[in-house]
Amino acid sequence: MKFYDKGFIRTYSNHTQVSIFSAGTAVLELKIYENRICKDTFECQTLKQFNQKHLNSSYEEQFIKNLFEKKGKTIFFEDKKNGITIKIIKD
Repeated sequence: MKFYDKGFIRTYSNHTQVSIFSAGTAVLELKIYENRICKDTFECQTLKQFNQKHLNSSYEEQFIKNLFEKKGKTIFFEDKKNGITIKIIKD
């Protein structure tokens, strides 16, 4: 998955919602729960399955959840070995 556009991260009591927009159109929407992640296509998978499919199976199960819920203005993660870079800049 590659996205270089604007989006929103909303934190609710039972999940975190990530919405990515390109030219005003939603291109990705994720709902991240404690034990699963769901795409806007209603496809849900465990966090471990998400890591295996989109990131790397060596990542801890809660990796993506913890990354999007991390506090701070700029969040940067780089895994050169697996060619993964995630940069989040909060306005």
